[in-house]
Amino acid sequence: MISLSDVREAAMRIEGIAHRTPVLTSRHLDELTGAQVFLKAENLQRVGAFKFRGACNAVACLDADERARGVATVSSGNHAQALALAARLEGVRATILMPADSPPGKLAATRGHGAEVIEFDRYASDREALLAELVRERGLIPIHPYDDERVMAGQGTVAVELLEQAGPLDVLLVCVGGGGLIAGCATAAAGLSPDTRVIGVEPEAGDDTRRSLQAGERVRIDVPRTIADGQQLPMPGELTFPIVQALVEDVVTVSDAEIVTAMRFLFERAKTVAEPSGASAFAALLAGKVDGAGARVGVTISGGNVTTERFAELTG
Repeated sequence: MISLSDVREAAMRIEGIAHRTPVLTSRHLDELTGAQVFLKAENLQRVGAFKFRGACNAVACLDADERARGVATVSSGNHAQALALAARLEGVRATILMPADSPPGKLAATRGHGAEVIEFDRYASDREALLAELVRERGLIPIHPYDDERVMAGQGTVAVELLEQAGPLDVLLVCVGGGGLIAGCATAAAGLSPDTRVIGVEPEAGDDTRRSLQAGERVRIDVPRTIADGQQLPMPGELTFPIVQALVEDVVTVSDAEIVTAMRFLFERAKTVAEPSGASAFAALLAGKVDGAGARVGVTISGGNVTTERFAELTG
């Protein structure tokens, strides 16, 4: 388990490196939902996603020997880009395992930040086993996308900032992939605003965390097929899941169609671009999966890494 002090220390490490992202509001959105809504625009973070916070904190925690060995991870895109940039800023070599069907823009951006990219088939390979093998063969330091206390603490700074910017919240909606963001945000909320209800959001096809909470243990599903590529995971994290069990009130699901509607709304009304995973938490509010009537609701817009062609294809 991480603590609020871990999140606060992460905030100090990444200050001036990670962006303090804005909070967006919309009178139309408030009228539509009956809530006072605060959108935390992590799509405007460096590398276009909240993932930079965790990667930046993790790299900052490395000692001299670890920096010399280099770092490695496995990611469909946003953590890959984040670790590539965080490592480059610190002069550390990065090797990234990425699914071959990752969005081309994310593959290109990761390479553009100087990382070595090794592609794999996400539907035929065990990503965790591949990472373990790479680390063992090359002596690299693993920085897992979510199952890493340094990463979770860094992601928790999203909630710290949002509570500072928006004030007390009744509800905080957070997208769920492996659980790093929601684990960090729930930890921060529990320490700073214990009355805030933290609710996770998954795509319908990838509801491993929802199923795991119902079962009382981590449940593995087939790698989901969904437009929300950042949430195409078969199982909650070993380290993140106990935190979700302890601090998250509920996990709800949204369809791909509801995610697209949310992307379109954000573009047309909030004038901001979200990728599918980045819009999933907002989709739950917009689709009425969470009742925000009369409440102060915070929502993470977790990323905006989508090409113009893909955005047009989905929303056109």
